Amino acid sequence: PESPLAGFSTALSQTPSISSISLEGREELQVNQLETQIWIKPGIQKTDVDFSEILNAIHEIAKDVNIFFDELEGVNSPSKDDDSLLHHGNLTSTSDDASRLEVVGEEVPDKNKANGLYFRDGKCRIDYILVYRKSNPQAEKREVFERNIRAEGLQMEKESSLTNSDIIFVKLHAPWEVLGKYAELMNVRMPFRRKIYYLHRRYKFMNRIEKQISRFRGWLPRKPMKLDKETLPDLEENDCYTAPFSQQRIHHFIIHNKDTFFNNATRSRIVHHILQRVKYEEGKNKIGLNRLLSNGSYEAAFPLHEGSYRSKNSIRTHGAENHRHLLYECWASWGVWYKYQPLDLVRRYFGEKIGLYFAWLGWYTGMLFPAAFIGLFVFLYGVTTLNHCQVSKEVCQATDIIMCPICDKYCPFMRLSDSCVYAKVTHLFDNGATVFFAVFMAVWATVFLEFWKRRRAVIAYDWDLIDWEEEEEEIRPQFEAKYSKKERMNPISGKPEPYQAFADKCSRLIVSASGIFFMICVVIAAVFGIVIYRVVTVSTFAAFKWALIRNNSQVATTGTAVCINFCIIMLLNVLYEKVALFLTNLEQPRTESEWENSFTLKMFLFQFVNLNSSTFYIAFFLGRFTGHPGAYLRLINRWRLEECHPSGCLIDLCMQMGIIMVLKQTWNNFMELGYPLIQNWWTRRKLRQEYGTQRKTNFPQWEKDYNLQPMNAYGLFDEYLEMILQFGFTTIFVAAFPLAPLLALLNNIIEIRLDAYKFVTQWRRPLASRAKDIGIWYGILEGIGILSVITNAFVIAVTSDFIPRLVYAYKYGPCAGQGEAGQKCMVGYVNASLSVFLVSDFENRSEPTSNGSEFSGSPLKYCRYRDYRDPPHAPVPYGYTLQFWHVLAARLAFIIVFEHLVFCIKHLISYLIPDLPKDLRDRMRREKYLIQEMMYEAELERLQKERKERKKNGKSYHNEWP
Repeated sequence: PESPLAGFSTALSQTPSISSISLEGREELQVNQLETQIWIKPGIQKTDVDFSEILNAIHEIAKDVNIFFDELEGVNSPSKDDDSLLHHGNLTSTSDDASRLEVVGEEVPDKNKANGLYFRDGKCRIDYILVYRKSNPQAEKREVFERNIRAEGLQMEKESSLTNSDIIFVKLHAPWEVLGKYAELMNVRMPFRRKIYYLHRRYKFMNRIEKQISRFRGWLPRKPMKLDKETLPDLEENDCYTAPFSQQRIHHFIIHNKDTFFNNATRSRIVHHILQRVKYEEGKNKIGLNRLLSNGSYEAAFPLHEGSYRSKNSIRTHGAENHRHLLYECWASWGVWYKYQPLDLVRRYFGEKIGLYFAWLGWYTGMLFPAAFIGLFVFLYGVTTLNHCQVSKEVCQATDIIMCPICDKYCPFMRLSDSCVYAKVTHLFDNGATVFFAVFMAVWATVFLEFWKRRRAVIAYDWDLIDWEEEEEEIRPQFEAKYSKKERMNPISGKPEPYQAFADKCSRLIVSASGIFFMICVVIAAVFGIVIYRVVTVSTFAAFKWALIRNNSQVATTGTAVCINFCIIMLLNVLYEKVALFLTNLEQPRTESEWENSFTLKMFLFQFVNLNSSTFYIAFFLGRFTGHPGAYLRLINRWRLEECHPSGCLIDLCMQMGIIMVLKQTWNNFMELGYPLIQNWWTRRKLRQEYGTQRKTNFPQWEKDYNLQPMNAYGLFDEYLEMILQFGFTTIFVAAFPLAPLLALLNNIIEIRLDAYKFVTQWRRPLASRAKDIGIWYGILEGIGILSVITNAFVIAVTSDFIPRLVYAYKYGPCAGQGEAGQKCMVGYVNASLSVFLVSDFENRSEPTSNGSEFSGSPLKYCRYRDYRDPPHAPVPYGYTLQFWHVLAARLAFIIVFEHLVFCIKHLISYLIPDLPKDLRDRMRREKYLIQEMMYEAELERLQKERKERKKNGKSYHNEWP
């Protein structure tokens, strides 16, 4: 008798080119062992079908014909997320039937099935994961979305969670045809020919010098910071010329294996690109995965990590298990803190945007080495010259100089020699090398930015970002919903799109600017509160019963004020984030990049003002507008404004910067790593309690990744913001705190490994995205560089005693008129910088409780204070002296000269340093030339090969060229 499958096989064999078959009236047979559906010709009885014959027939058919059942699947598939066939931890396949048929009869790789990175067939790699809950009411949208996903050619499998049956994981795989199609549409650059390196022509003299240098290097130890090349994989795309992928010219590209030709990051990016353009509902704007995530249809969406980051075997003896394991061992591990970063591997795993962040962070950290070294040298110079400093000596020996009280009533008279320690500490930061260091740091900031542009150009060339341009961005859903009624033609795409009127945009920007101004006023109000706290607590600590606090009342006031200020800063940061979010949404930016830039600018402005406002107050206002004894200026005619310490205000500024910098960096590092560590530990603890330790190790990769923390909603914003604020601290007030670059360097060495550890182990794998540079942050860095020149000029001229000492040495000291300014010329400076006050001229509310009889046995008649004023018996009592006006003129002249000199140097350096290195420019030109030649040769070779084949087959052909 005729085989039951004869009609089925004959029908298919007669139409071998058919790619889609749609028949009606067929009966359905579910073969559970194959986990697939087979359609049988009408008239065949189910009992007549032999199972082994089905296997053989399907195996033969699958070799020649691709069979898709999309239409039938759309009709007969369960609707509205029907998961009746989905069991706890078991797989329900909805992938294309062609891929199912190909697997039948073949051996499934057990290793691929076990590692949780593949479909159940062990061949289809998981490129993307979607997560939703069955209890979610958005089932109809998901059904349409997933049906359209399959129509785009993506393969899909679903699996329930092992820990919660309500959670469903949707695994997506992009076949080669889909990858090739969309790689061409997205202009993904792929390797097609190995690079040919050539040597520049050298002169004999240069060759001799290079030989001597290489011989000298041979005596030195090997560079310990370089990574072992044997450990890193051969990143082929970095050694090859690349070109936009084209299916018509596929023979030009180096394809050893179609499964690995597109790396995992590229595959995930292509799948995400598809998901962003798939509809989930009828309507013009009902499209894209982001909208489904925002309305709760899907709970999460992410690409998978490439397995575990730990291994029982050593990486040196057995090699890396995967790229994640390799990144952990040679990048995220604390044992390699002194090594260079494997940036090419970071870019390959996380994408160019994250790779550029770590490249910038590494470059910034490397450039901090000379700044930290010079700052440490300035500090050590102050230490070594401490015993030779004439000013410190005079302060420490001034036992007969009695200073006026620094607060009302409770503050006592004090000897100037009591501030000996503070005078010595001030000399450590305020010495002859401070001005040089301020100029150096202003130039350093410019050199850092200019050389970063060159470094970025090299990275962009190596990573194929030179010719990359961002795609036309999609309009934000909120913008579409707000302005959908009014449309105009997009000049680029030629399609109608929502339009925001100019008047509406201006009004929103004005309201937003008003909100920013109001929040800056809130910051100023907070600083005003800190000022009142300092004024009130100085008197309180001066009357304290503990002698330690009573004798150091001003230091205690400054220390507690800084700590309270830090707490206010951290609380206001939470408020600022919400306000910046509200104001940015109020502006209704058109695209995501416009929204991101607007939000970034507001957050930076808020946090910068919040962090530095109190520092600006201490640097430029503390002790400047206090008046003088007998005529103090007061807040609300009640509180006397705070004065500087007898040794100056610089010690207060150093304390402010040191405490804020250390506390903020410690807090940031805890929040970056400690918080996700605690959250992940708590999740693992709950899983161990419910399922035991053995079950945890058997979780598939998608389950493990889902239990990790998602990346921040704002992407790399927090990482950049932290480093930019630190850059501001390092440059803006560096003249007052030369150790700031050293603290920044130590923090960044830890920061790189903390961020690496967080990305590799604590966060889900972020989507690989491309970028050419660090975006708006570069403009902010340039603004900080300009501001740093101005602030350092004012710190040296106003806050430090550099200018008063210089004026005294050249005009009023022992060396006046001799053109010298050594330590011997500073004799008598302390006495000349102090004015005399008659104690009987005190106001009633300012008069101290003690009369100073403890110093000389009789009540004090005179006390001294820091200022340049006439004595009480002068024709104009307490009027400014001529020395005051000389010092003021010198300060203004120094600010003008310093700023113009440094800005000229900055612009000269910017002009002299080209943005593109010469050798890179030559390489780019040569590569362009070689690529054209290679494409021409490859096309010529193909045409000649076709011509030979036509000759061989005896077919007629035209006399075409060549």
